[in-house]
Parts: sequence; C-alpha cells; structure tokens
Amino acid sequence: MHDHIAAAQAAPATSLLTPSDSFARRHLGSGAEDVNLMLAKVGKPTMAALIEATVPSQIRLKHALRLPPARGEHETLSELRAIAAKNQICKNYIGQGYSDCIIPPVIQRNILENPGWYTAYTPYQAEISQGRMEALVNYQQMVIDLTGMDIANASLLDEATAAAEAMHMAQQLCRDPEANAIFLSKGCHPQTIDVVATRAEALGIELIVGDETTFDFSTKVFAVLLQYPDTCGTVRDYAGFIERTHAIGAIAIVAADILALTVLRPPGEFGADIAIGSTQRFGVPLGFGGPHAAYMATRDAIKRLMPGRLVGVSKDVHGNPAYRLSLQTREQHIRRDKATSNICTAQVLLAVMASMYAVYHGPEGLRLIAQRVHLYTAMLATGLRQLGFKVSEAPFFDTLRIDLEPTRRDELLSLAHVQGINLRALGANSLLIALDETTDSLAPLFSLFHGGADAGLELDKLATQAATGFGELSRQSEFLRHPVFSRYHTEHEMLRYIRRLESKDLSLTTSMIPLGSCTMKLNATSEMIPVSWPEFGKLHPFAPAAQTQGYATLCTQLEGWLSEITGFAGVSLEPNAGSQGEYAGLLVIRKYHQSRGQGQRDICLIPTSAHGTNPASAVMAGMKVVTVGCLSDGDIDMADLTAKAAEHSDRIAALMITYPSTHGVFEEGIVEICELIHSHGGQVYMDGANMNAQVGLTSPGNIGADVCHLNLHKTFCIPHGGGGPGMGPIGVASHLVPFLPDRKSQPKTVGAISAAPFSSASILTIPWVYIRMMGGDGLTEATELAILNANYVAARLDPFFPVLFKGRQGYVAHECILDLRGFKSVTAEDVAKRLMDYSFHAP
Repeated sequence: MHDHIAAAQAAPATSLLTPSDSFARRHLGSGAEDVNLMLAKVGKPTMAALIEATVPSQIRLKHALRLPPARGEHETLSELRAIAAKNQICKNYIGQGYSDCIIPPVIQRNILENPGWYTAYTPYQAEISQGRMEALVNYQQMVIDLTGMDIANASLLDEATAAAEAMHMAQQLCRDPEANAIFLSKGCHPQTIDVVATRAEALGIELIVGDETTFDFSTKVFAVLLQYPDTCGTVRDYAGFIERTHAIGAIAIVAADILALTVLRPPGEFGADIAIGSTQRFGVPLGFGGPHAAYMATRDAIKRLMPGRLVGVSKDVHGNPAYRLSLQTREQHIRRDKATSNICTAQVLLAVMASMYAVYHGPEGLRLIAQRVHLYTAMLATGLRQLGFKVSEAPFFDTLRIDLEPTRRDELLSLAHVQGINLRALGANSLLIALDETTDSLAPLFSLFHGGADAGLELDKLATQAATGFGELSRQSEFLRHPVFSRYHTEHEMLRYIRRLESKDLSLTTSMIPLGSCTMKLNATSEMIPVSWPEFGKLHPFAPAAQTQGYATLCTQLEGWLSEITGFAGVSLEPNAGSQGEYAGLLVIRKYHQSRGQGQRDICLIPTSAHGTNPASAVMAGMKVVTVGCLSDGDIDMADLTAKAAEHSDRIAALMITYPSTHGVFEEGIVEICELIHSHGGQVYMDGANMNAQVGLTSPGNIGADVCHLNLHKTFCIPHGGGGPGMGPIGVASHLVPFLPDRKSQPKTVGAISAAPFSSASILTIPWVYIRMMGGDGLTEATELAILNANYVAARLDPFFPVLFKGRQGYVAHECILDLRGFKSVTAEDVAKRLMDYSFHAP
C-alpha cells in the first residue's frame, strides 16, 4: 500500500471532520517545515518563544479571541447567502444622488471581478502602474470635459465628502478674514448638508442653509454650494447667483449630476470655481452606499489646493509618453499640520470602472442614455398629469416632485412598499420619483398612482406628447473628444483595451508587493465573490430598514467581531477610509471633552514619526498640533512627552500614536505612555495602520488606548484596488460609545462622517468572510506569521544591510527598516531599482 494511502486510512476521525476547504492553511501559506526553518534562523525554538520576546508581556492578551470557530469556504458563503436573502431587492426611485445603472458585463467581469485590477497597490511607483494610471487619466479627462472645468483629480471618497473638501479648499482661498461662513442651497442633497455640517462645526465655520433665490449675502460668506439639478430634480439657472457670489470675492461650488452634464450646460460654463459630484451612475453598483468614486474639478489657478491625487502625462527617458502622479496626497502630508486635507487615497477601482463606462459608451452613447432617462421622466410627468396629479412644472432631468395631501401621500408610500417600489418622501405633502438607466417600464408607477389598476396609458403616445429639453440650459459644447472615447465601443475592442492596460500593472496575480502593511493580506476569491451578489449590490443606501435586514445582520456581527479584536466596547462602520477614521475618532474625543465641560482641550500631541495623515486629521478636527520628539532608536522620547504633557495639561485633548510604531517595533513603554496621557485628562488615539501585528496577541483596548481606527483594506483583506477603495471604521472604549457617528441623535454624537450611513457597505462583506473563515485561531496565527516573516527577513539581511530599529530583545514587529547609510555611493533608490530586476517592488 502506498504511504499516502496508508496515512489517509490512519488519520484520526476528528481530523476528518475538518472541512476540506478550510481557509487558514490556504491563506497563510507557510507550513510547519517553513515555520521551523524560519524560527531556527531567528534563534527561537517555538513561535510562542518568539512572541514572548517580541510583544511586551504587560500588553499580551490573557485569553484567545472569543470569535465563532472557523468555517470552510463553502460553509461560509452558504451562511452569508442566508444573510443576503434577508435583503429585499426592490425597484428604487429614491434618487438623492444614488441611481441604479447597467454595469457592462465586460467591465464587471474584467475589472470589478478581476484580481489583476483589484489587488494592485496604490500607484506610488509609476513604472508598475502605467495601466491604471492611463485609466485614471481617462477618468480625469472625462470629468474635465463633462464639467467644463480646467483640471480634475483622480477621485475622492463620496459626493458629500467631496463637498466638505471643497468647502475647506474654498476657505483656504478666502482673503477676507471676516468671511467665516458658507452658504448651502436647501436644494443640496440632505446627506451632503449633514457631512458639510459636521466638518464645518469642527473648523468653526458658520453654516447657512437657505434659498439661493432670496439669499442677499448680508452675511459674509467665503463660498456657496449649489446642487445641479437640485435634490428635488429641478434644473436651475445659477449664472446670476454665481455672479453675485464672485462680486463679493467668494468661491462657487457646484455639485453636479455626471450623467445630466451630457445634456445640460456644464458648471464651468456658468462660472463655477469648483465642481464636485459622484460618478456612481457610470456603471458602479449602488452597494447600499458604496464604494463609489466622487469627482472634483476646478480652475487651473487653484489646483495646488486640490485634495487627493492628480495623474499627469510625462515622458520617459526614450521620449515616449509616460504617466505619473504629478500632484498627490503626499504634498498635503508633507505640510502635516498645515495640510488642507487628510485624504490619503482615492477610489481608484471605482474611478477606473466609471472611466471605462465612458470609454465603452463614448459621447454619443452617454448622451443617448441621458436623453432616454429624461424622455422617460417627461413621459411619467405627462402621464401623471393626465391621471390628475400635480407635478412640478419646473425644468427637470430625471426626478419629479408630486404634491399631494399628506394622507394621500402616506397612502401611496405604503402601497408602494407593498408593491416593492421605493419612492422618496419630501416634507409633509410631496413625493419625489427619480428614474435611471434601468427604467424600462412606467406601467408599475402608473398603476400605483391609479389605485393598482391599469392606467391605460400608452408609452408610444406619451413619448409624442411629452415635453423634453432644457432651453437655454441645454448643453451646446462637445465633450469626450479624445480618441480613447471613440475607439472601444465593441466588446472585443473593449476587452483587449482593458487587458492591455492590466498587463502594464503589477498586482498580487504577478508578485508579492512589499509596500508596508497595506498589502499584507491575500484578497481571497471567496472573500470577493459576495461583492457582486445583487442582494448586496442593488440596494439603495436610503431604502426602508425592512428591506435591508441582511445588511443589518452583517454589520451587527462585524461590529461585534471587531469589538472583540480591538478590545473596545463599540465600533462604528461609517468612516469610508483610514483618513476618515482618524478624523471621526478625533471628533469623538473632542465631543467627549465638550460633554464634560472641558471644551478648552484642543491640543493633540503627535510624535515626529507619525503618519502624515495624523496632524492633518487633528487640524481638521479643530485641534492644535504639538509635536513630540523621538529618540535615536525610534521610540517616543518619554522625557519630551512628559514635559509637553505637563506644559499643556489642562488643554490636552489627545495623543495620536501608532502601534507597533512606524519604525516597526513594539515599544516597551506603551502602557506608561497611555497612563501618562490619562493622568493629564487626555485620551489616547491609536492609529490602526499596524493592527496586522496586534490581532490575537494584544489589542488597543488592552494596551490602554481609547480610540483606534482599523484599515479594513490592510488587516482585514479588503483589496487596495490600485489605490482604493478602503474602509476605516473606529473602535472606542465604553465612555466614548455615546459619541460615535450617528445622524439620528445629534447633537450628542459627532454627526455624519460619510454620505451613506454605512459608507462603502458592499465591501464589508469581505472582512466578514475573512474573519468567519479564519476564526480566532487563524487570525492569531496570521499575526504570528507576520511577525515571524519580518524577523526572518531581518535576520537574513541584518549582516549585510543593518536593521535600523529593533525591540529590547533584538526583534522587530511585522516590518523592518534597513539602514543603507553605511554605503558611500549606494542609495536606497539604487537598491529599490535593483530589487525590481528580481520582481521585488520595495518602496
């Protein structure tokens, strides 16, 4: 009998109960033999001995993670299928900045569902990012053309966040010290007003929400924000109002519907200084709110203050066109506390999808989609008027307002829910109906408004009766004239173009990417599959709660698991990026101090080694940054920290610290640091960028921190998508739970952080699947292996390239920094370039 057959027959019965598709062994990769070889090299007999020498004993967990046991891939997906079934897919006519759309299958299969696109890292290295950078240039050109502006960035997080960023940008441009207010049209989307209000409050900006037709500028404002078309669907001529805005030296910001701009006069042609909006309806799923790519475009003269990234076209050494990051987030973060934005990334994967939607359809295809949506809306208006309903006479694009008696309005809403139709209530006596690209029949709506009976209205006849067009507000200028938007309108041409760009990039399909903790996790196929399920992708973020019970279950379970992992009492899933998690966490701390009558606490202590987002986030949260020095070994200078804490004792709001530290070490004095800050009445904010080295071994709550954000796109497997999307939920200690983001219980909480209640909800399925398949033991083993791998690399290289920072016993955490200063003529760039020759793309 062959040995392997004998071994199988001799296997204990208990081992045969383990699912054949158990995930941890496939995810982690290193077998017992590999582990033993690496342990021998680092000089430790067991993994436990290495962890004991690396992680300070006073912060190590005393018990294993209390999480559900690991399940196999098939079992996990079946469990999630049952949860997804609790979501109801209804026909959405809610609008409010979110529209269902038809995702071209060639884009869904070959970009959204293709690891060659979704596992690529942020394009910091141009030579391995040429494909997605070309796609982002297409995106920027698409936005420039449709908005009529001079320059656009490579995307932001969502429309509401883009509006808040535009407000901050406009404030920096203001030359009048007395102008400290911004005017928002009441026609802006409610979620945009909410997010801008949160940001304005922290910055001490006065928010004026009103009617632009009656606003007299008696209050000095530095900017105005207008919605085009407005949230009720009305298309307004803003040219005169913007002239009055410019007359007082203020900035005009216009939030514009990207599809409507194919048929409406663009903002750049009626005086807008900044245009923002969402590109979601260009082939990106609703996803219960995200992820979606927001856009920002502006005039060339003020581009240096624009947040986010800008991809530009340059030339390589041979004179050929080459793409590069010509203006990027790092320029903001070099400014640290002088930065005007803390945005760290973009929504690259979603921006790529939107750009490819424009490439695939071209200018004529996009215009036809817009004209079709507008025609159906006009037909609906005509039919409803024939049925005796009062429909707004104002010019509209895709949204109608119907005025009704309150009782009749509520009856229609209830009947619509029964029939699986979602409408939007406005005030006490109006309904809003928004159509989109997927609208192919008006019969259900006519039946709803005709008591459930056939209304007898013929579409062909309505099409000839409907009044369409926008008069002087119609678009006259051309757009998308670059050849790329006219070349790839057949599927085989499009498929080849997508594949050609993909081949110019580096992703996890090709190589490991040793660029920090961002990419330390496999983006497993089983984790990604549910993202495309319609039960998660087709839900509107403001759909009735009864239709979104699956999401409620998933989010509640994920919050509970993350609470256990972080050692905190509560978690908010709302922040849709690590930068937004930092910001939200600091706002929670600020609100906590204010609730205790200590609003004077406005100092944020930040080590010199901190990530650039930290000081930027602190300033955005209304705090003043005081820098704390670091020692030659990279650790925080306790003497300096003690002195600064004493000096600012009654004003300390928080200390921001990364753990393990940015130099890759578990600092021994972390508990003492937390206790010191607490003794002065401050709170400890832990940057969760390096949670990858904590899970299962220690936790922010166990260490003594009060708040920590989690980069779900780092530690918990959401793929980096070539530079986005990400998620940055925050965990907080029990005394801070009442202040977590919640738009229902203001002013006690910090308010809205993102446009949608759960921001990029559809990708929360990824960490849910990862944690469920790994279980507590698997997650802990992943952390242990990260630490072992880093120490193995350090041990192998240290004799030749000294490891710059080590812990007290000579070990590193989950990463190490090599010191090349001993070489007189060899630079870090030389080594990095040489590593590329061996397919290692180190920073």
